[in-house]
Amino acid sequence: MGMLDGKVALVTGAARGIGRAIAEELARAGADLALCDLQVEWLADTAKAVESLGRKAQCWAVNVSDSAAVNQVVGDVVKLCGKIDVLVNNAGITKDGLLIRMSDQDWDDVLNVNLRGSFLFTRAVARPMMKQRSGCIVNIASIIGLIGNAGQCNYAASKAGLIALTKSSAKELAARNIRVNAVAPGFIESKMTEALGEEIRKKMLDAIPMGRFGQPADVAGAVLFLVGDASSYVTGQVLTVSGGMVM
Repeated sequence: MGMLDGKVALVTGAARGIGRAIAEELARAGADLALCDLQVEWLADTAKAVESLGRKAQCWAVNVSDSAAVNQVVGDVVKLCGKIDVLVNNAGITKDGLLIRMSDQDWDDVLNVNLRGSFLFTRAVARPMMKQRSGCIVNIASIIGLIGNAGQCNYAASKAGLIALTKSSAKELAARNIRVNAVAPGFIESKMTEALGEEIRKKMLDAIPMGRFGQPADVAGAVLFLVGDASSYVTGQVLTVSGGMVM
């Protein structure tokens, strides 16, 4: 018996990296998955991984910043699966650049995906969760939303806004037994960190007390804790997964 047996979880940005790791971790715990990303073809490998764990996987293509599309997907998931117990707002992008050179478009694109997208999905799932008087929402923020970072004004603002959205929605939804929390990853091993030069990697590692980059599974484990019964009295919190970089 898994801790999420009989549950339905919707994960955005589920095609790769942290999103895929989260989907697999929730499936391992017994949940069936509604997988979302910009193109449905990208989700094939994640869906196969979920199904190999004995769980169901349904895939949807969605632009998370499109209100009508988000509402349609949430409606479809509820109709097909009967409910949504867990929402993980993981979809996110970066378009880095110094403040004085950052274009309006790069600002808008990052805020639209990272913050607007999470707001739209949270608003859409809130109604069915309120009706069933239960649910868990986890927003994937970032330590950059807590400490800032040169060259990432748009990304930092989106993640700081996501943390504020987490706390405010947690206060609104708590009376209906819906918990809302955030995970703020630090430096997580990825294709981007693999491509960094040795000098830059060493500089980054020197800032991490544990002396290593995190793995997508580290973030997935934190998400699993926040959607399980072990955290039933936890809401409105930001759990940093950063190897001690942020304390």
